[in-house]
Amino acid sequence: MELKMKPESVFNELADIGVIWVIDEAAKLGFYNGNPEWANLGQGEPEVGKLAGGAERIEGFTIEPNDDRYGPTNGIEVLRKTIADHYNRLYRKDKTSKYTANNVSIAMGGRLALTRIFAILGKIRLGYKTPEYPAYHDMLNYQLDRITPVYLPSKKENNHSISSAKFVEAIKEYDLDAFLFSNPCNPTGHVLKGEELKAYLKIAKEENCTLIIDEFYSHFIYENGNPASEAVSSAAFIEDVNTDPVLIVDGLTKSFRYPGWRLAWILGPSAVIENLGRAASAIDGGPSVPIQRATLQLFEPEYVDTDTKALREVFSRKHNIMLNTLRKNGMSCSADANSTFYIWADISKLPSPLNDSISFFKEALKHKVITVPGYMFGIHPGQEKKRPEFNQYIRFSFGPTEENMKMGLARISELIKSYS
Repeated sequence: MELKMKPESVFNELADIGVIWVIDEAAKLGFYNGNPEWANLGQGEPEVGKLAGGAERIEGFTIEPNDDRYGPTNGIEVLRKTIADHYNRLYRKDKTSKYTANNVSIAMGGRLALTRIFAILGKIRLGYKTPEYPAYHDMLNYQLDRITPVYLPSKKENNHSISSAKFVEAIKEYDLDAFLFSNPCNPTGHVLKGEELKAYLKIAKEENCTLIIDEFYSHFIYENGNPASEAVSSAAFIEDVNTDPVLIVDGLTKSFRYPGWRLAWILGPSAVIENLGRAASAIDGGPSVPIQRATLQLFEPEYVDTDTKALREVFSRKHNIMLNTLRKNGMSCSADANSTFYIWADISKLPSPLNDSISFFKEALKHKVITVPGYMFGIHPGQEKKRPEFNQYIRFSFGPTEENMKMGLARISELIKSYS
């Protein structure tokens, strides 16, 4: 009897999203990661080498015999406690309620952490704004049978942020059960902090609206063109770690500059963390034990403080260079872009065809420079197409080394000059 194979049509064909598509397009023209002929001003990762004045990079680690076994789905106890202690040291010294290991869930990367969260949400109305991290769009599309995404309009004059006053109005107007956002924001570089962030958490508690806060850029904070003195996290304003409706997602990818390790964590009420462990059992089976063990040394207070200080010094300098160059070339950039390693640039006043994000992207590729078209951040879960209002924006990354970044900016300047 002849065995017949099912046709390929049984599989959905998934489209590349965000930076993945961008990199694939560049690869068609010869780009590969580390190619010295290219400037990747679209990359979503920071430079990963040792920074001037920074801590030594980890180049090896020992695998203990028991690390070869299955680990707990929420992560090993020692790392969960270490991360809890890290947050208590930085943000909760004067708080009675402290994080413990029971408030931490470990996952292999931020996308997986968010996937676990989305998997345990019930039939809810989840608010979001734009521009935002493109992966939210596709991750939420898998959950539309339970989650109703609700778009909250934002304005350019506020760098597309939503004030706490508008936030409380939106909860009531749209009957929100939860709100998802990145803070600091990818791609705008806006950061809610201080009293405004405190107000967000107070409102969430009073209105019973769960906050899902992506804090992956929490250490990339600048003030008036200089390195800031401290990181920003909503953990500083949580009253009770086991009852306040806040989930914090962060990881090694950005602030610790170890994207290849694929390790992230979720902080939240212990009952939610326990539920996330059950979800992990079905979704991914839990994180790598050897990687978790190696991660412990990254949380030693002296290591964290040394490397974070160097990070802000190096990246604030690159931030200033990129911001000044883009503005000199006729792009409009928000004055309050004081975080992340991105510049959200309005290209509408550039000469045609460079005033369109796709055209700009394609022209820059000809000069071996990678950027990210702004429309990709107009997420619209439940709809096939992204929102069109960001077609005249480009996200530039100053994640690469300063030398590589300057090379890319020089080529962008030449490109714009050639059309002037």
